[in-house]
Parts: sequence; C-alpha cells; structure tokens
Amino acid sequence: MSFPDKEKRQKCWDSRDRYWECLDKSGDQIEKCVEVRTLYEATCPSQWVKHFDRKREYLKFKERIQNDGLQTACGPVTSKNSLTAPRQRVYRQTVTTLT
Repeated sequence: MSFPDKEKRQKCWDSRDRYWECLDKSGDQIEKCVEVRTLYEATCPSQWVKHFDRKREYLKFKERIQNDGLQTACGPVTSKNSLTAPRQRVYRQTVTTLT
C-alpha cells in the first residue's frame, strides 16, 4: 500500500469528519449514516478506518469519564488523587530451603 498523497488524505479526513458529524447528530445510530460510512470507507485506507474508529471510541470514552466520572467495580471514584496516587509495589521473595 502506498501512502496517499495530500489530496487523497484531505478527502479521507473530510469524509471521516462528515461521518463523525453524522454520528454525533444521530446519537451514534450507525443505521442513519450508512451512505456516509460507505464514502468514508471508500476514500480512506482500511487501516486508517480502523484507526479512526478506535480513536472515536477512545474520545467518546474519555468524554464520558470527564462528564460522568470514572465508575469502578467498587463504585464511582470521587477523588482525582486516587487515580494519580503512586502505586505500591509488592515484591515476592522466593525462599529456598536446603534439606
């Protein structure tokens, strides 16, 4: 696969932006954005599409955490310090006995 030239990259980014805009307007309902998705997949290399899809999922996840807070199995995390506190390391010591 050769690297797309400037014009092809711009078309890819534009189609990606239109697809993401469609998803934002439709509340992430993929069914309403099928035509835009088809154009997006046609203008971008498949590896780029995978990357951009993962990036959107990550950005949505990050936005959800910033707006709603982090939810853990034990409940919500209320303090940012608990996320940034240094972790304690546990070292195991192997003891061998001579018999």
